[in-house]
Amino acid sequence: MTIVEPTATTVGGPALPQERRLVTSIPGPRSQELIARKAQAVAKGVGHTIPVSVVAAGGGVIVDADGNSIIDLGSGIAVTGVGNSNPRVVDAVKAQLDAFTHTCFTVAPYDGYVAVAEKLNELTPGGHEKRSALFNSGAEAVENAIKVARHHTKKMAVVAFDHAYHGRTNLTMGLTAKNIPYKNGFGPFAPEVYRAPLSYPFRDGGLSGAEAAARAITQIEKQVGAENLAAIIIEPIQGEGGFIVPAPGFLPALVAWANANDVVFIADEVQTGFARTGAWFASEHEDIVPDIIVTAKGIAGGLPLSAVTGRAEIMDSAMAGGLGGTYAGSPLACAAALAAIESYEEDGLIERAKEIGSVLIGRLNALRTADPRIGDVRGRGAMVAVELVDPATGAPDAALTAKVAAHAHANGVLVLTCGTYGNVIRFLPPLTIGDELLIEGLEVVAEGLRNA
Repeated sequence: MTIVEPTATTVGGPALPQERRLVTSIPGPRSQELIARKAQAVAKGVGHTIPVSVVAAGGGVIVDADGNSIIDLGSGIAVTGVGNSNPRVVDAVKAQLDAFTHTCFTVAPYDGYVAVAEKLNELTPGGHEKRSALFNSGAEAVENAIKVARHHTKKMAVVAFDHAYHGRTNLTMGLTAKNIPYKNGFGPFAPEVYRAPLSYPFRDGGLSGAEAAARAITQIEKQVGAENLAAIIIEPIQGEGGFIVPAPGFLPALVAWANANDVVFIADEVQTGFARTGAWFASEHEDIVPDIIVTAKGIAGGLPLSAVTGRAEIMDSAMAGGLGGTYAGSPLACAAALAAIESYEEDGLIERAKEIGSVLIGRLNALRTADPRIGDVRGRGAMVAVELVDPATGAPDAALTAKVAAHAHANGVLVLTCGTYGNVIRFLPPLTIGDELLIEGLEVVAEGLRNA
């Protein structure tokens, strides 16, 4: 493996050597101790991807209790875009800690919440008047977006899409498409949730975006009816479903139909938001303007925060007291969010996401040319995936995917898998990772593919 001289990271902090370093096998003895304790103390349903005990992280690495330094190609599922310990975020949270930790915004308001709302209203697509409300998690924000849409339209039905992932609460499980592990045995789910076909270019048989949208709209009109439909909710690029990028024209056609039929168009940008795709929000790539946009993950550098931002007339339809929560818009998380947004703006991280995407797509397409088991390479910015298949049939190959991921983890590279069929490896590096480390991580994944 390549060893580089220790350097302090200027954006992602702390000053960790930016290197892949294996001191023990993974997991090492200290990590094994933690995993054993986890099995005795933590509910089995709370899983983990890589069996390590993390003690430090920054730039493009995480360090475990055994001294192993692991290349991070997951960012805590797109959360730590500004780095795991961004100095701006750390300083802002420390200052807020010295002031106060909590009052509950719906009891005694404070500046940080309002400042985050103002920033979201400014940054999200569209020049219309907006309002924002803050919450704790992506799933909670999705639920509140649906609440607001139903209240505004006085209609109840909601349409989500094939391969969607929107969360693990009761309503969001209904919106989520994948059964295992997210839904199996957890029902009954919330009513009046319907599903429409997505544009999935790799598996659509050549359908254009316009054709795929017409297919979806016909199904919605025949099976639900616009007169009953409060909202359409969709990820502009699907996350857990497999990093599926709809064909050009699909999203604009849905927006146009929704606007013409008094249906609220909700963009779930929980995973795609905040520079991840090489734009502030993935909706910008097709110039769509959602009525409501849901954000979380990359918003606050790792602190729990989410938001619902939408047209003022829609968001203001809920009565006072209808939105909120005890911890929603925590002052610590708001301080972190303002600092993280400053980092995206001042540290060139949107442009950095584009550069990372160029490296990822270039290298992965080169692998695809040489290996027919890579059926597809797709994504935008620092949100890229490969879909692994049986080269003879094109059938999803989940077993191969698991082998490649296991090889990467054992050799000090953290990658995540996803996809309805379990056959997609997704790359979500922190935007603070260096090219050398990124390329080395990809080489380990390529080695795992060759050895599988």
